[in-house]
Amino acid sequence: MLSISHKAKQLLVLLIKLLIVGCAFYFIYDQLAHNSQLNWVKFLEKFNKNKSVLGISFILLLSVLNRFFEIIKWQNLVSILKPITLFEATNQALSSLTAGLFTPNGIGEYAGKALFFEKSQTKRIIFLNLICNGAQVVVSVFFGIIGLLYLGYFKWDLIIISFIIGILILIFALKKIKIKGYSIEILLLKLAEIPLKIYKKNSYLAVCRYFIISHQYYFLFLAFDVDLPYFTLMAAIASVYFLASSLPTFQFLDFAVKGSVALYFFGILGVNEWIVVFISTIIWFLNLVLPAVIGSYFVLVFKHK
Repeated sequence: MLSISHKAKQLLVLLIKLLIVGCAFYFIYDQLAHNSQLNWVKFLEKFNKNKSVLGISFILLLSVLNRFFEIIKWQNLVSILKPITLFEATNQALSSLTAGLFTPNGIGEYAGKALFFEKSQTKRIIFLNLICNGAQVVVSVFFGIIGLLYLGYFKWDLIIISFIIGILILIFALKKIKIKGYSIEILLLKLAEIPLKIYKKNSYLAVCRYFIISHQYYFLFLAFDVDLPYFTLMAAIASVYFLASSLPTFQFLDFAVKGSVALYFFGILGVNEWIVVFISTIIWFLNLVLPAVIGSYFVLVFKHK
């Protein structure tokens, strides 16, 4: 049987770490350097005109709070298995974010978090991460439907609600069918094992995160002199966030997907295309790129359980 020496294992782990970090930085650079939709001249003109230390600090604070609430969400859910410190939760959340940056729909994030725990707990960690992300999806769906309704997209709402009802009926009808020993009924029983107070806190944090990120969009539009009524702008943001989040994509392309959907909605509202693209890019950079850069440090110093 082939055996690998301890030094060879260490070298292999180091190479994997460098590969993850290298790929993350390459994808970030590629999107910022070769995106033809980014009009840097207009952006700098607008920035120099409206720049404010207080305003920039406030936007940065919203990004910090957004990621902080996500870390608290994870710490809250993992407490079911064992209590972890805020630093440990930060380490796990940011390093896994970096690992998931260039995987479809952030799948690498699930594997990244599982590496911090014993192998026997892998399935439970993946399950908890699914709940962590699922809460955010539910919140975006709820406010997205309200946003579409407010903007007058009644057909969209009917299609979405019908689709959700259809999925629920299908789940109820097929809940006893097992695939490789697993079924929806077993999944529901696993969900029922989690204390209600954990769900409540998780839901509260998900709503907080949603309002933080949506208002970060809102204040950036104000900074770019977009003059639209508050509820109209928030409804458009909710619709964009919901529909873009529903599309399968790589996390490093998140701003491109959201930007494309945003161009449609905000174009109808008369907002300049380059403003929409830049705001989507800024949101992506502040809420995904910067945390991933910090996470790259945690990836490099990571020690496998």
